[in-house]
Amino acid sequence: QVQLVESGGGLVQAGGSLRLSCVVSGDSFSFRSLAWFRQAPGMEREFVINEDWSDASTYYADSAKGRFTISRDLDRNTVYLQMNSLKPEDTAVYYCAATAVGAVAGDTVGSYAFWGHGTQVIVSS
Repeated sequence: QVQLVESGGGLVQAGGSLRLSCVVSGDSFSFRSLAWFRQAPGMEREFVINEDWSDASTYYADSAKGRFTISRDLDRNTVYLQMNSLKPEDTAVYYCAATAVGAVAGDTVGSYAFWGHGTQVIVSS
């Protein structure tokens, strides 16, 4: 089993930055990739970015390219989402997710077996 706990959300003005954290606990061999998703009110949960835990390869949604960066601290078992140049449309609950080991990481909710409870990001105009 894998447990994921997000933090770092909050209220920020448009153009500002936030860094979200996701602490991963449990068996480190129980997952393959970590991702960030987000869900705005009344909208479906959408993929933002992911990273393969073994080789650190990343995949970005178009909405994240040039503004968001994923990184990790292996000593702290933590994955970060650095968000710059934030826009009001980035307002959402942001979720950390992990695939099961052996699973192919993708950009769909169904690709991920483990989820955190989310952290709220509000970007004011």
